[in-house]
Amino acid sequence: QVHVGQSGGGLVQAGGSLSLSCVASETPSPGAMAWFRQAPGKEREFVAFILWSGGSTRYADSVKGRFTISRDIDKNTGYLQMNSLKPEDTAAYYCAVSRYSNIWLIHRDPLKYDYWGQGAQVTVSS
Repeated sequence: QVHVGQSGGGLVQAGGSLSLSCVASETPSPGAMAWFRQAPGKEREFVAFILWSGGSTRYADSVKGRFTISRDIDKNTGYLQMNSLKPEDTAAYYCAVSRYSNIWLIHRDPLKYDYWGQGAQVTVSS
């Protein structure tokens, strides 16, 4: 059982920046860590992904160039830096961990992640 804890988020004006952190109780390797978000009345959607071994990343088109996912292997911690935030980025953001070695192939599907953080609200005002 991997325990996942999140921190960060908050309220910011459009164009501003926020960051999120996610700590796993065990290394996600050979799997990965990802960020998803869910706005009220909408389905949970993929935001960003990082393969724990090697650090390869993937982003949703809607955040590409504005968000950066990274990780600190020694601390079992992942980060999501969010810049140039827009009102449409407003959502609850969730960290997810999978220890599945082939998660790379199916990384956008939230059902393939076994461990989730508690969520953090990000609100962007216009």
